Amino acid sequence: MASHNQYGKSRSNLSNMSDANEPGRPSVPSKVKFSRRTNSGRYVSYSRDDLDSELSAADYANYTVHIPATPDNQIMDPSISQKVEEQYVSNSMFTGGFNSATKAHLMDKVIETETTHPQMAGSKGSSCAIPGCDAKVMSDGRGQDLLPCECDFKICRDCFVDAVKTNGGICPGCKEQYKNTELTDPVDDYGQQRLPGPEGSSGAKMERRLSLMKSTSKSVLMRSQTGDFDQNRWLFETSGTYGYGNAFWTKDGNLGSSKDGDGDGEGVEMQDFMNKPWRPLTRKLKIPAAIISPYRLLIFIRVVVLALFLTWRINHQNEDAIWLWGMSVVCELWFAFSWLLDQLPKLCPINRATDLQVLKEKFETPTPSNPTGKSDLPGLDVFVSTADPEKEPPLVTANTILSILAAEYPVEKLSCYVSDDGGALLTFEAMAEAASFANIWVPFCRKHVIEPRNPESYFSLKRDPYKNKVKSDFVKDRRRVKREYDEFKVRINGLPDSIRRRSDAYNAREEIKAMKMQRQNRDDELLEPVKIPKATWMADGTHWPGTWLTPGTDHSKGDHAGIIQVMLKPPSDDPLHGVSEGFLDLTDVDIRLPLLVYVSREKRPGYDHNKKAGAMNALVRASAIMSNGAFILNLDCDHYIYNSEAMREGMCFMMDRGGDRLCYVQFPQRFEGIDPSDRYANHNTVFFDVNMRALDGLMGPVYVGTGCLFRRIALYGFDPPRSKEHSSGCCSCCFPRPKKKSHVSEENRALRMDDDDDEEMSLSLVPKKFGNSTFLIDSIPVAEFQGRPLADHPSVKNGRPPGALTIPRELLDASTVAEAIAVISCWYEDKTEWGTRIGWIYGSVTEDVVTGYRMHNRGWKSVYCVTKRDAFRGTAPINLTDRLHQVLRWATGSVEIFFSRNNALLASPKMKFLQRIAYLNVGIYPFTSIFLIVYCFLPALSLFSGQFIVQTLNVTFLIYLLIISITLVLLALLEIKWSGISLEEWWRNEQFWLIGGTSAHIAAVLQGLIKVVAGYEVAFTLTSKSGGDDVDDEFAELYVVRWSSLMIPPITIMMVNLIAIAVGFSRTIYAVIPQWSKLIGGVFFSFWVLAHLYPFAKGLMGRRGRTPTIVYVWSGLVAITISLLWVSIYPPAGTTGIGGSFSFP
Repeated sequence: MASHNQYGKSRSNLSNMSDANEPGRPSVPSKVKFSRRTNSGRYVSYSRDDLDSELSAADYANYTVHIPATPDNQIMDPSISQKVEEQYVSNSMFTGGFNSATKAHLMDKVIETETTHPQMAGSKGSSCAIPGCDAKVMSDGRGQDLLPCECDFKICRDCFVDAVKTNGGICPGCKEQYKNTELTDPVDDYGQQRLPGPEGSSGAKMERRLSLMKSTSKSVLMRSQTGDFDQNRWLFETSGTYGYGNAFWTKDGNLGSSKDGDGDGEGVEMQDFMNKPWRPLTRKLKIPAAIISPYRLLIFIRVVVLALFLTWRINHQNEDAIWLWGMSVVCELWFAFSWLLDQLPKLCPINRATDLQVLKEKFETPTPSNPTGKSDLPGLDVFVSTADPEKEPPLVTANTILSILAAEYPVEKLSCYVSDDGGALLTFEAMAEAASFANIWVPFCRKHVIEPRNPESYFSLKRDPYKNKVKSDFVKDRRRVKREYDEFKVRINGLPDSIRRRSDAYNAREEIKAMKMQRQNRDDELLEPVKIPKATWMADGTHWPGTWLTPGTDHSKGDHAGIIQVMLKPPSDDPLHGVSEGFLDLTDVDIRLPLLVYVSREKRPGYDHNKKAGAMNALVRASAIMSNGAFILNLDCDHYIYNSEAMREGMCFMMDRGGDRLCYVQFPQRFEGIDPSDRYANHNTVFFDVNMRALDGLMGPVYVGTGCLFRRIALYGFDPPRSKEHSSGCCSCCFPRPKKKSHVSEENRALRMDDDDDEEMSLSLVPKKFGNSTFLIDSIPVAEFQGRPLADHPSVKNGRPPGALTIPRELLDASTVAEAIAVISCWYEDKTEWGTRIGWIYGSVTEDVVTGYRMHNRGWKSVYCVTKRDAFRGTAPINLTDRLHQVLRWATGSVEIFFSRNNALLASPKMKFLQRIAYLNVGIYPFTSIFLIVYCFLPALSLFSGQFIVQTLNVTFLIYLLIISITLVLLALLEIKWSGISLEEWWRNEQFWLIGGTSAHIAAVLQGLIKVVAGYEVAFTLTSKSGGDDVDDEFAELYVVRWSSLMIPPITIMMVNLIAIAVGFSRTIYAVIPQWSKLIGGVFFSFWVLAHLYPFAKGLMGRRGRTPTIVYVWSGLVAITISLLWVSIYPPAGTTGIGGSFSFP
């Protein structure tokens, strides 16, 4: 098992390297930070060294100093200060970024409606009763006022401290002495308190750096307009390390055993776990031999037949049409190669199953090491990304957030971060509305075990909602919640108009004020029109620091400050049950809500923000500082949690034996709103249920962008534990690699990069890799330790002691959020390895595939988790044009991968051979479109020329063709058998493979080649739109026809093949010696092409019955006319015209 002493050493080294330039150098105290106000009203931060030559300047607004304790300046009681700090953080919006000081803007309210939940930002509370003080009274977890006197006199924290210090502890209300001058929470039944950190965690390197914060009730722009400047400053000092309370540490680092060390806690030995049988959390379900053995045999047979057939084709040329033969042979060779790349990784498919009951017994059941039975599961951070509220409706995002907040995972371990890359106030207020509605929705879901926990999907279910509901008040509760949700939707949908009207009103008021000021300053002079920036205003009457509706300086999509708002502050550690009074009877229901944070990273002109990958990396850094969950689940804004137990199922793989070598758990993508026939293969079941299951038998599935549970340490670019034992490679049996001796045990070296045996050398590079945030660097070993599996069996390597994660984490303070603002700034990634090795990888449209590839390339493994009930569900484009552009983006990313260093041909020896083949196919498959388009034109060319790809349709050719077709069908049937898909889904996938190959894939290849050769990108955009007007139809979008240049190749292929069939029939009918064999061969392959393109043709027709009949008549006449014209120009041999005596006039 891992030793905590070694872990403590690693953590100390990490912090040392971030605070000192030289190893062994004593830690230095934090520097004093200065900020200067510029003429434009912005604040520029400087260090002391930068200001040596400017200390005499008079334009400094403020500075921070240490003030010694005096009778008038006493250090506040820690318990009180923590509560005040948390309350301040949850009610403040933090902004900042490049060349600007971090500011905390205290908000009276975040939305127009009143908020009552005690965890939510801007929640209403009682006001202080002291005359002249409008501060809020402190509250507990239920939102109840904390009143120090029995007379219930309402007093805020500041006034209470003043009364204790200066008034002799006399209550201002009843004039009696306070009986208790400390506002502390009661200790729980087991007397648990925060345990000390590992050895070496004390000292200046673990202290919080002083952060200069400015708290004001007005925005920066308002101050710059009015000229007012708030001289109040907020000084934060703390010596804690956030997130450390989540881990159990003993003084001697012996995994909690007090027999061999000096640990104070109850000793836990391995023998305690050997008394009961050990049960795994997951198990593999192998494919039955009756299915997989014939499947592998058919693959071998088809490979042999293809080899023989291609050999025969090369040796038997068509002398009459050598050009036709040559093109067909080249295409067939490529198709065989492409099929082999796709089929080889499917040799070892597997299924997996989880045991949630065992997970509950191990992590949430009272044991000697966990007498309280509190959850010992690691922390989990959920990322939701959105960029444009116009393209991604806020109601959809809000429903996704609600499904996350209501998920079945320990509330105190769950955190949700929403990345708004557009910095829109609409998204911000929609998220605040969702947090407010969660106060009703989440307890309702917990009380009645609701599935799914997306309110829009739940209330739209067509099945009986009252089935299996045993509580008598379910009908009443559901009706009330449904009514509240309808009002919630009205508020969300009305937010755009509400924000615009509010902003117009405030802007008009500012114009009137400016005009009055102008009249007062200029009595008789001619007044010039007043120009006031058209700002966007928040609900509390201040400027929105993000993107304005009318873009302005520092307030546009590519130019705005970083924003962090804690919408729901971290919940209490113990369950908080509701009461029977009020909206719902929540007597035995936990009403706590998970941590919810709004994040909009800073954007400035001149910086490459790297789109979604950059936004996800900003969330990784911000979450590491604020909650530091050992695991990260990323979801698109339109993918919600359909199975509330999905997170637990994914955690079964991470916490099982050997789970410390898993980089991520990928869930299949399931979609709603798809037409019943799935015309354009939107479900993509062949990929998610065939290819991904097959990859699970190798090193694991590829990362597909959403619905993926990551190990944070794997995202940080570290190698997997015990990588030397598993890095043999595909040629190790012939060329074994020499092993290097290491002075550090393999189990304790979980934080390692590039197989570096010198641990000190590796740690010295950490600040250069991750940036200069000490908070972020210190969080790395904590996340690594918390992500280890439970050491409850001798075979579990690199484990952690049971009960280590049952201690509550520390509360959020303002310095923590200020540091999070710093790490989401636009300059933080400069000269670091973010985006190149760490986090989501930059440089590709499909950053998801590249990110997963890099992890597999370092030796990590992944797992495919298919749950009985779909884990997540989302939406997919059912419109033909939207679908083609989606496929174009995927194919463009694959072409970029092929021409980059991420090509699987350059993979490391740690990647298995078949896994390498799978990634190679990812980069090569778009190039198949070149040969596919040529092959789709071959039947038409054959019919036009009267020739065929072979000299004659002899028996050998037909036998080869028959065997290849039969083996293809049998392989498809067996894939259907072991994967569970239907034959119709398989056929839809084949159809769209040809549709996409002849349209989007060829465009992606051209775009990639132009980018590589010429150095600039070509964008394929929509040119015209025509929409349907049937609003009541659920699938109205399916019939909308939007023209795109991607449609030109498939339309050309269809028209040419249709005309060729007519020409071929005309030629054969009027020929003296009809050659029916060549006609049948050409027509057969033409129909094969047209059958695959049928969904495309159906999509061009629009809604059934809407296409005029004359279109079909004209199409037929044009085809017949062209056919007759072709035969007239090139008549059959031995004739002078069509039909003998007939000829054109």
